[in-house]
Amino acid sequence: MPEANTNRGFLRNRHALVLSLALMAQTLLFYAFSGTEDVPVPRPLNQTPVQFGDWKMTAEGVIEQEVRDVLRADDIVSRVYTQGGAGRVASLFVAYFKSQRTGQAPHSPKNCMPGAGWVPSASDALRIPIPGMAAPIEVNRYVVTKGYEKSVVIYWYQTRDRVIASEFEAKFYLVVDSIRRHRSDTALIRVVSPVFNDDEAGATKAAVEFVQSFFVPLSQFLPS
Repeated sequence: MPEANTNRGFLRNRHALVLSLALMAQTLLFYAFSGTEDVPVPRPLNQTPVQFGDWKMTAEGVIEQEVRDVLRADDIVSRVYTQGGAGRVASLFVAYFKSQRTGQAPHSPKNCMPGAGWVPSASDALRIPIPGMAAPIEVNRYVVTKGYEKSVVIYWYQTRDRVIASEFEAKFYLVVDSIRRHRSDTALIRVVSPVFNDDEAGATKAAVEFVQSFFVPLSQFLPS
């Protein structure tokens, strides 16, 4: 009988803890999304440079209105860049959201790319050193295939002064920044590098070098 009472007590305590955490989360969300919001006015992403180092834009991506309606981003840029000499190719996609209070939020590539027919085969994280920055940025690396095509995808979320890889961490800082700074803007940045001759390491290297080339110039187009 004492053992049964102990189990019931444990369950009651556990239930109380879960309930307390849920109430705390609701309270934080209430304070985060109440009151006025400081909505920044960024520079248009279509003014992003067409060349980063030895990477030059070779195509401007066309985003159909149906896709725009689903993304609900305030600004989008989609381009293809080619590395001179090496001939490597990387596509850049940036979706910027001025506010996430009305349900607008980035769609994780881990959700939208499988919906487009891409099948994931690997997922991990990378730390990329950026010239001029004291610490490397941490990003997601995602390998996908569709038929005979294979690509390396690197992506992250970028806010006022943070680069965030984790979707859960992005949600956490959304609440923190909404409370402390009255801001909920964010950007999803994605780089796709096609794999040629089954050289996955080479595609990853190209994607990393591309990120190192554009990270600082692109940051100037995102609100500080």
